[in-house]
Amino acid sequence: MMTLNEKLLQVCRLFRIEGDFLGYDTIQMGNVNQTYEVKFRLPDGRKKSFLVQNVNTYVFKNPVQVMENIDKVTEHIRSKLPDQLTLHFHHTADRKTYVEDGSNFWRMTNFIPCATYNAVADLKIVRNAGQAFGAFQNQLSDFDSDLLYETIPDFHNTKRRYEALLEAAKADPAGRVREVERELEYLLSVRETACSLTALQERGELPLRVTHNDTKINNVLFDKRDGRALVVVDLDTVMPGLVGHDFGDAIRFAANYVEEDSPDFQKAGVDMEVFEAFTEGFLKETASTLTPLERETLALSAFVLTAELATRFLADYILGDPYFKINYPQHNLVRTRCQIALAKDMLRKMGAMEQAVQHAARVRVSA
Repeated sequence: MMTLNEKLLQVCRLFRIEGDFLGYDTIQMGNVNQTYEVKFRLPDGRKKSFLVQNVNTYVFKNPVQVMENIDKVTEHIRSKLPDQLTLHFHHTADRKTYVEDGSNFWRMTNFIPCATYNAVADLKIVRNAGQAFGAFQNQLSDFDSDLLYETIPDFHNTKRRYEALLEAAKADPAGRVREVERELEYLLSVRETACSLTALQERGELPLRVTHNDTKINNVLFDKRDGRALVVVDLDTVMPGLVGHDFGDAIRFAANYVEEDSPDFQKAGVDMEVFEAFTEGFLKETASTLTPLERETLALSAFVLTAELATRFLADYILGDPYFKINYPQHNLVRTRCQIALAKDMLRKMGAMEQAVQHAARVRVSA
């Protein structure tokens, strides 16, 4: 059996990396894939690192489709920005962006020295993160999303998420429905509003675009010196979606006063300074490419994504926690209550959120 050193060297050779193998470091990057910084001395004497990942094929059932989506998107961006730093996945001799090795599925990208943040209070960083995700949208605004696989069908189909919640409540396999009647009642009371983006898309009023679908700040790499956003990473969930999916989920995660699973869920709510900073950055890049209705529904999208995730957490709790990893028996119920508290505050502040979007869009469109 090969050692990890030998395996990584073999993978790098298949990705056409020449020179002397100098070793590797394990990178703590996400909770799904195994990630390594692999170091070489190239034939010209330069030392260079590459990021090699062993993709979790239990989580990603169709890794080839995932990589085909990533390859199309990253190469499109790279072709538009030939002289700028972009994310680039290496290809094998037969132009594949992956190497299959029995039960292992490997890929390689350029290694980018950077800073990352799981949570941040610095509004400059928040604004730069918004600009990074906005730039990602803008760079792909002319890309036909029909060319991408829908690797997770109905991922942000809020109507289907509500249907799944009702099915779970009807089945009640863990006997938990009685303790969550208040949460069910609230989520059903806002069902029409929560499903409004899906309804608009189904009527053809909101266009499908290329969306990232995991717009957490820790998926942006920042310059260590000045906090500039360098690139957006973790493209495993790139597929067709609504721009509000990316904007709304970013706000849901970044602008909450507390963590999404905080037991102090009564303190959950929208930090308007964070909302405004992210919105300014996002619309700096996208205001001129979005349709009027896309801009008008950005604030609403934050509520939609929050309510949608609440339905997912609650359905999982009712079913006995088969999907989301939990650290204690009521973890998913706490997550549900935190998202509901955040959703309620979003509705209270919807007017202010819409004004912030309108102001940021007006500034950029008129610039």
